[in-house]
Amino acid sequence: MSLLADLFAGDALDPGYAAAARRPAKTAGGRRRGLGAAAILALAGLLGAVAALQVHRHEPAAVRERHRLIAEIRDRTAESDALQRRLEAVRAGTERARAAALASSAAGTRVRRELARAADAAAATPRTGSGLAVTVDDARPGAPTDEGAAAGRIYDQDLQILVNGLWAAGATAIAVNGQRLTSTTAIRAAGDAVLVDYRPLSPPYEVTALGGGRLRNAFDGSAAGEHFRTLKGQFGIRFDEREVEGARMPPAAALRLRYAREEARR
Repeated sequence: MSLLADLFAGDALDPGYAAAARRPAKTAGGRRRGLGAAAILALAGLLGAVAALQVHRHEPAAVRERHRLIAEIRDRTAESDALQRRLEAVRAGTERARAAALASSAAGTRVRRELARAADAAAATPRTGSGLAVTVDDARPGAPTDEGAAAGRIYDQDLQILVNGLWAAGATAIAVNGQRLTSTTAIRAAGDAVLVDYRPLSPPYEVTALGGGRLRNAFDGSAAGEHFRTLKGQFGIRFDEREVEGARMPPAAALRLRYAREEARR
């Protein structure tokens, strides 16, 4: 009767046979699930690669052009620096030859002294002396500011205020990152770059001014000194001062002479 009941119940297999029959089916299902997961991962990787390729192909032309221009600016700046060094060497040789020629007579000696005074006023000769070195830089990342990250940057207007404050405090010669300033030097901005005499400079900006030991006190008591103390306190920019002895400044780049002339009337 038990056998007939099992047959009518539909469970005719012995329990051992039934367990053996279930084991292969379970293993096959696990393998299928493993293969499915691997296929999904491979598909996700393929989609990621395709997306990255599409982003690269559709990179804005302006970004690529900007990178090309930055590289070209760096190359041209290096070439300009090399030419400037050659120019300084040629100028030094010319000055030696001129001094030797003028020293042969009293009139030549007087002319040489006049030329020396004019060259010094035009920043065409190197200068050495004591004074003040001021270093300014953008705020460090994460520095607290009242107006966001842009407020912690040094702009061309800030360098203008610094340089003019040093002139007003009695500086006799000034250089920014080793570049000598003259009465015609322009400090401007071009995008994110600061240009000094149309040459791009990168922070930190080291401004060296010759003017003796009284220069620091005069600058600190000026509106320019107060301006930078405010920038340091409120926006976290770097502003360091130190007195220097025996600082040497190179001559300025050759000046482009500008003059007016009367045109013939028609």
